[in-house]
Amino acid sequence: MFSKRQLRYFSLQYLKHDLPAGLTVFLVALPLCLGIALASGAPLYAGILSGIIGGLVVSVVSASPLGVSGPAAGLTTLVALVIGQYSYPAFMAIIIGAGAFQLLLGALRLGAIANYFPSSVIKGMLAGIGIILISKQLPVALGYNHPDFWSKEFINLVNDTHLFTNVKELYTQLTAGAILITFFSLGIYIAYEKQWLKKIAFIPAPLLVVAGSILLQLVFTQFAPGLALADAQLVKLPEHLFASFMLPDFAVFTTHTETIKLALVIGTLATLETLLCVEAIDKLDPWHRTTPGNRELVAQGIGNMLCGAVGALPLTAVIVRGSANIDAGGKTKWSSFTHGVFMLLAVLLIPFVINLIPLCALAAILIVTGYKLTRPKLFKSMFRLGWSQFLPFIITLVVILFTDLLIGVSVGLLLSIIFIIRNNYVADYDVHQTTHLGITNYTINLHTNVTFLDKAKIKQVLAHIPNYSRAVINGTLAQHIDHDVLEMISEYIETAKRKGIEIELIAVQRVSVSDIH
Repeated sequence: MFSKRQLRYFSLQYLKHDLPAGLTVFLVALPLCLGIALASGAPLYAGILSGIIGGLVVSVVSASPLGVSGPAAGLTTLVALVIGQYSYPAFMAIIIGAGAFQLLLGALRLGAIANYFPSSVIKGMLAGIGIILISKQLPVALGYNHPDFWSKEFINLVNDTHLFTNVKELYTQLTAGAILITFFSLGIYIAYEKQWLKKIAFIPAPLLVVAGSILLQLVFTQFAPGLALADAQLVKLPEHLFASFMLPDFAVFTTHTETIKLALVIGTLATLETLLCVEAIDKLDPWHRTTPGNRELVAQGIGNMLCGAVGALPLTAVIVRGSANIDAGGKTKWSSFTHGVFMLLAVLLIPFVINLIPLCALAAILIVTGYKLTRPKLFKSMFRLGWSQFLPFIITLVVILFTDLLIGVSVGLLLSIIFIIRNNYVADYDVHQTTHLGITNYTINLHTNVTFLDKAKIKQVLAHIPNYSRAVINGTLAQHIDHDVLEMISEYIETAKRKGIEIELIAVQRVSVSDIH
């Protein structure tokens, strides 16, 4: 049991940090839940339910101090495809299967996979998400009233007739009131950054932005109708949010066996997105705490199984919500839980208040969040670290922009592995050249563990030794030499005889050429 002093300390910390942070995350998450549901072709309540479950269930089971879970924007395209191809009850069963797969991965203790992703790749992922976030919110900040101003990757935008149509509509939808509210909102953030509002610094900036933007909208409506925003430019909660519930159709796994594969694919993608986002949030954590990956998978698995049971969208840990949580001063996972409580209470008790929030104010909050993920100083610091860090970072970012999150991370990871292999060449051997009595001597010292990765480079070094020279291959410093390397050296000895090259092996086992072929 906790002592009274401990309970008092917890209460003070919660009221000071996690309660306001939870409110801020709620204000950011609610319109995103609705937008992702719309983009997925799902009922609007599906996105809300996913956010509520992410807050009330996943946060309790998870050990992530600052992570926030909700509907997965990265799965929108796949979810829309599944919903369009199968009935919604079948989709619900598929999500339950995906959650069960995540639960199995956690039970098998496979959550450590995130530890194998280099820091440069994770930072590239964060920067890419930041740029996408900014680019998608800019039209809304100017008054555009649809969440899907552009919906394809950057590489397809030049051929996107949907985008061209929206650009024409944007000109007609530019709203002076929305632009004023956006500048007001960004001005609040600048004032906080410059510490011009020290007396009210205890109020989170996003909360002040939302409250101020609602007040401005009310002032416009009352005194300057020409600046007032239209209903489509405000958050709009649907009526009868939880009116229609369905039961999962598990028969789809027998009538359409390909749905098993879909469940595994959704489970895998949700797992990777969650682990990468949790790893990224841990890097942003001012206290540098570490989230147990296995427990996170168990939490996500339970959450997604519950999402499938009630008809919600699949959820993952979400970098935007987690980053907003950190920016708002969240300290523990109770801020995530609180955002779930606020979401549930808001849609049940005060939907009319939520409907007063201008979309452009929320867009400003997300633009600032995106900017913090992709600050110019991040690019400078990564460049100073050298090409082995900068290239995976920038390639990950660019590929994410032109394809999607998972492809970008995969390409960045592959590039990082290439750099590791390259560095491995340098680390596991060195070459010294001397001349004595007119004969050139080459000494190749093999270090630590010489693996098949070194085979090609060592072979290249041996091939450049001139005729009638002397070469010493010294393995006294090597703890292990792969059989592939020993085979290559033994084959080279036969070639060296014909070139008049004298070979001496020290602590290197020679393999019989007849055994090789």
